[in-house]
Amino acid sequence: QAIQDHLGEELLQDLINFCLNYMALLKLPKKRGTFIEFRNGMLNISPIGRSCTPEERIEFSELDKKERIREKFVAALQREFAGKGLRFSRGGMISFDVFPEGWDKRYCLNVLDSERFDTIHFFGNETTPGGNDYEIYDDPRTVGHSVQSPQDTVQRCREIFFPERANEC
Repeated sequence: QAIQDHLGEELLQDLINFCLNYMALLKLPKKRGTFIEFRNGMLNISPIGRSCTPEERIEFSELDKKERIREKFVAALQREFAGKGLRFSRGGMISFDVFPEGWDKRYCLNVLDSERFDTIHFFGNETTPGGNDYEIYDDPRTVGHSVQSPQDTVQRCREIFFPERANEC
């Protein structure tokens, strides 16, 4: 189901308009294009804009760590849309996601439940509360692993699944 069908056009437009108004008032060193990316199951909101260069991405990320731009934006959204069935989570360095309650990464676990796996391991880098990996990382149906990079993920997989090869490069 598409997000617009689930939320309805009125709530979706209220959400988009709130985000555009909020971002219009933000003073940042740089702003680029694609501030709201409409995806099938969610909206991705980027105060700097998804069209930023890799260097601008790093610059915004450092500023965000100091000034908590995304954290404050999400807090404003949580206040404005309390009780509307929306969730907000950090994603990567420059954005956060908005999606209906229950449409986070745990959604796949409902499908996997019928497969009767003994253990489901999840590896993610945004595993603290508010991060886009937190819910599935913390779910009792998974064994969550917090990782920092693809290389870290490979190393952790070797340690868990192939301990005899854990020290290979």
